[in-house]
Amino acid sequence: MLEYLAAASADLAAHTEAAGGAEHHAEAVVAGVSFLTPGFFVALAMLVVFAIMLKARVPSLIATALDAKIAGIREQLDEAAKLRAEAEALKAEYQAKIAAAAKDADAMRAAAEEEAADLIKEAKAEAEALVKRRQKMAEDKIAAAERAAIADVRARAASAATAAAAALIKQTHDAKADKGLVDDVIGKLTH
Repeated sequence: MLEYLAAASADLAAHTEAAGGAEHHAEAVVAGVSFLTPGFFVALAMLVVFAIMLKARVPSLIATALDAKIAGIREQLDEAAKLRAEAEALKAEYQAKIAAAAKDADAMRAAAEEEAADLIKEAKAEAEALVKRRQKMAEDKIAAAERAAIADVRARAASAATAAAAALIKQTHDAKADKGLVDDVIGKLTH
């Protein structure tokens, strides 16, 4: 700050000399030092402003304002840290929930697969039982059809044999043969 004041006073002095020179200025010189230069008045004004600022306690007001600002920033940082901790806790909670949901989904999938396997086993067993029942029914129907066919063949054979015997008897036996048979049967009965 003092360097700035010295540079400013040197610039003013150089400007004043360039404008009119040293002969136009009435300056008070004490022991070879000139006090009535524009730089002196600028420095004096600055000292007065600094004195007023110190008297009014501006630095302490600035420090108080800065301390209040620092405290506000600290509160904001503390709240941000608290919010971050809460967010991390929520994140951990939701990750745990996601992991639990994934575990439950895996358990439900395993249970569904096991149930499906059981249903498949039951369906196979029922299908095998149904096939066996149908096979047994088919075999029973075939056996019944065979028995009916055999009975029908026997009935037809008996009917054909009866018809053939009747035809043979009719062709080979006449009234004389019948009379001989009847006499023979009567003779056996009387004895």
